[in-house]
Amino acid sequence: MSVPSADHSVAAVLHRLGIHAVNHGAGTGRWIETKGAELVSKNPATNEPIAAVRQASAADYEAVAAEAARAFETWRMVPAPKRGEVVRLLGNALRAHKDDLGRLVSLENGKILSEGLGEVQEMIDICDFALGLSRQLYGMTMPSERPLHRMYEQWQPLGPVGVVSAFNFPVAVWAWNAAIAAVCGDPVIWKPSSKVPLAAVAVQNICDRVMADAGFPGIFNLVIGPREVGERLLTDRRVPLISATGSCRMGKRIAELVGPRFGRTILELGGNNAIIVLEDADLDLAVRAVTFAAVGTAGQRCTTPRRLVVQKGVARTMVARLCGTYKSIRIGDPLLPDTLMGPLIDAGAVDEMMKALEQAKAEGGEVVCGGKRLDGPGNFVEPTLVRARPEMKIVQEETFAPVLYVIEVADVDEAILVNNGVPQGLSSAIFTRDLLAAEKFLSAAGSDCGIANVNIGTSGAEIGGAFGGEKDTGGGREAGSDSWKMYMRRQTVTINYSKELPLAQGVRFEV
Repeated sequence: MSVPSADHSVAAVLHRLGIHAVNHGAGTGRWIETKGAELVSKNPATNEPIAAVRQASAADYEAVAAEAARAFETWRMVPAPKRGEVVRLLGNALRAHKDDLGRLVSLENGKILSEGLGEVQEMIDICDFALGLSRQLYGMTMPSERPLHRMYEQWQPLGPVGVVSAFNFPVAVWAWNAAIAAVCGDPVIWKPSSKVPLAAVAVQNICDRVMADAGFPGIFNLVIGPREVGERLLTDRRVPLISATGSCRMGKRIAELVGPRFGRTILELGGNNAIIVLEDADLDLAVRAVTFAAVGTAGQRCTTPRRLVVQKGVARTMVARLCGTYKSIRIGDPLLPDTLMGPLIDAGAVDEMMKALEQAKAEGGEVVCGGKRLDGPGNFVEPTLVRARPEMKIVQEETFAPVLYVIEVADVDEAILVNNGVPQGLSSAIFTRDLLAAEKFLSAAGSDCGIANVNIGTSGAEIGGAFGGEKDTGGGREAGSDSWKMYMRRQTVTINYSKELPLAQGVRFEV
């Protein structure tokens, strides 16, 4: 369990996490003295500076990549259960730092404290998951048609894995990849979002201590730098897999760079998720679930619902109840215990939300509650409901903000068409007491998303299931189930333990 620290001041939290006024931007178990331009991290609740990072150069990236490649030669030969033991130690270190790291996530990202702490808990959970996985990297045995032959498949470490993470989950998505990659025998090169670099520096400090004690430096590596550094990672043939979280536009660029070298990608891109509420739904449950899903993280989760698809008989009631709930949302300092919604990540995100609302109105949409930026130094907005039609251009796009488009439908069949009628396909949900409607939603003719929920919202995925989506969401899968196979290479093995050499398919070749 995490023991809360006595002093919760920003200065004390930063000190305990090893964050200085200016920090290095590259590490491989030891910090590299980067000399690039300063990247200043700001508190989105006040827009005041927290601390800075000196960004890495191309030469710094080369040093990081070379160390990861070197570490792979040793790490791949460490038995997987031993690798799992090291990841267990990392999980324990995260437990010890949960309170401070969760507070830093909230400070730098703007999500409320319980969500910041929950994100660190995800890191701990995936370390536990990876520990068990380290003894379950199974390959199948299959019968050979040739006598006295044995066939099986085995999974081998793949190589250094590049992880490109987004601002909305500054540390959890890295952990989903890093913990699994590590037990699979792969070092990790992490390029975090430039909007939240301090959380990455704090995690690197924790990793460095754990790996130094274990005697395996160079397994968890960090590089914070401009676009040039990111593109070097994407085009580096020493890095056979890139796992990236971000926008659809970013994902297309990554595919363009990684594809020509035949590298693998795990792409977690745009969501534009929908929640369906049918007339027989438990509206108390639906209102609570929709509010958390749409307002949590200030609408900046990949799984945040952007569309509320409501059957006409309950549409008026659902909208009225949501508006009442939205008006009660406590917006403010995310570190205060009673706050339910913090700020957007930066002023640009606020501008994008306002532009989206103007476009929605221009296309015939109606703002029914919210829709304003709030006065003050931070990037605060009101959570917003907009009556809309599914064919509106703005509804087809994902606005990364607490904007929820309300769309009325006649029945479950129309609701499923609307759910599937966008380019993205990450998460989806339906609220109903009708077993037939729920099963239709979950059938092959139902939701086309990677995640489909019944009577819960679209967000809050657990690490035990594979996380990811279809269509423009990228098709990648992270965390649970058999997603570990992306971090390894499959090898089919045939052993002849006879003195003969029979050929498959009855082929004869006498010499």
